[in-house]
Amino acid sequence: MTMPKQLLAFGEIMLRLSPPGRELLLQSPRFDVWVAGAEANVATQLARLGQEVAFASAVPDNDLGRAAITTLRGHGVDVRGIRTSGERMGLYFVTSGAGLRATEVIYDRAWSSFAEAPADAWDWPALLAGVDRLHLSGITPALGPVPAASALAAVEAATAHGVAVSFDGNWRGKLWERWDSDPQTILTGIVSHADLMFGNHRDIALLLGRDFSGEAEDRRREAAEAAFAAFPRLQTIASTARTVEHVDLHRLSARIDTRTGAVQTGEVVLAGIVDRIGGGDAFAAGVLHALRSGGDSEAAARTGLALAALKHSLPGDASLFRQADIDAYLAGGLDVRR
Repeated sequence: MTMPKQLLAFGEIMLRLSPPGRELLLQSPRFDVWVAGAEANVATQLARLGQEVAFASAVPDNDLGRAAITTLRGHGVDVRGIRTSGERMGLYFVTSGAGLRATEVIYDRAWSSFAEAPADAWDWPALLAGVDRLHLSGITPALGPVPAASALAAVEAATAHGVAVSFDGNWRGKLWERWDSDPQTILTGIVSHADLMFGNHRDIALLLGRDFSGEAEDRRREAAEAAFAAFPRLQTIASTARTVEHVDLHRLSARIDTRTGAVQTGEVVLAGIVDRIGGGDAFAAGVLHALRSGGDSEAAARTGLALAALKHSLPGDASLFRQADIDAYLAGGLDVRR
């Protein structure tokens, strides 16, 4: 029997700390804690959907690092590519918004085990063995020059080994501003290896150093066509569009652009939002799950939007749903499931 190929995700695992409920930071002297990180979120959701997923990262050899590894392993992620090195776990703090008060994020991830791991620490031929897709995001190169070099080495190795690359833009301005960075050059070098990109017209504008003047869907198609022209390997661009009425009421739609056309969903109304953090990672996981299961662009857009919408109902970073949850969402059933 032939074993299915794995998807390998590469990025930092962190701990997320949030005040209980909708409280301000340290309004009460306690935190809720979750294992977090964009790529870890994607890996976790894919594994819970039955996909074969491995993860490459670095965490400290202490109780925090071991807890992160245990959590991912418990969701079904292959954690053999997670190395223990360095002395600290990356952290970030999320104060959930309410009403007209926006959610706020504070990073505490400088000098983490992952950020300090040298670019030659990763044995890419071994990590990519049995892998048919590498997934990473723009957060890794934003962490500093060494993680940026690691991300570029990862995609170069994937291309050399015939492994497809998916890249999620995940722009984090606060991280890029911490060092003397050149985001356009660095990200362009990485995206040039990708066949699948998660990002909208703003991400493409950054990559190409130009603006797009159209409206709504026309602007997104114009941006997609410019990206396809600039990056010969790129075949698919997946994106969402969000309208924020207030913290607890958003409208969200999904789109898949290919070289031959586009699929655009209608908007869904997200009311009574519990936690929007991780919604983009859930979308990416849904698109990857649909495509890896043989679905077309329409299935990818619908599944990605379903998981993104469902994630807004769940506290913490990771989307933790099963196929039955996606099916129930797509069927429109909101009554109690008995």
